[in-house]
Amino acid sequence: MRILRSADHRRMPWKNGAGETVEIAVFPEGASVEDFDCRVSMASVVTDGAFSLFPGVDRTLSILSGEGLSLSVEGHDAATLRTDSEPYGFPADLPTKARLMAGPVADLNVMTRRGRYVHRVTRQVGQRFKLDARQATLLAMGQGTLGSEGGDIRLHSLDAIVLDHGEQVVLIADRDVTLFVVEIALVAA
Repeated sequence: MRILRSADHRRMPWKNGAGETVEIAVFPEGASVEDFDCRVSMASVVTDGAFSLFPGVDRTLSILSGEGLSLSVEGHDAATLRTDSEPYGFPADLPTKARLMAGPVADLNVMTRRGRYVHRVTRQVGQRFKLDARQATLLAMGQGTLGSEGGDIRLHSLDAIVLDHGEQVVLIADRDVTLFVVEIALVAA
């Protein structure tokens, strides 16, 4: 089990240079935006525009804050994403454009290299979360303060916890918080 503190997340320019991304986790460790197998990051979107293309990558986008955005992915119906929307998955190698609803948003991006890894992102709201990495590696990131039932873990807003295969933890909060749970699994050969 590893804690990834928000203050330690790595900041870098977007692949297309039009903004900044905050890398939460990447595999293999130290991989670039060109050669990662798995990547979890946050970004601030402050203007309408095109998303960076990532050939051979599947992507899931969730809105963390702001009024939301309309996402147009080539060959797909337009999607409106807000903070209470389910995470939205799409191929990252298709031309994609975002239009802000009413001002900037912060988003959570999860990307996996197609054919090597698969991922699933769920948005949960509550005060108690049982996390079990039975089938896959889990990364959970909350918007609010969370602790473990045993009291040995304390997560602040936008910190993340990584559970490797077989690990479990129960996270609790004193009020409803939003938790994004990312499951990442190796594609079976």
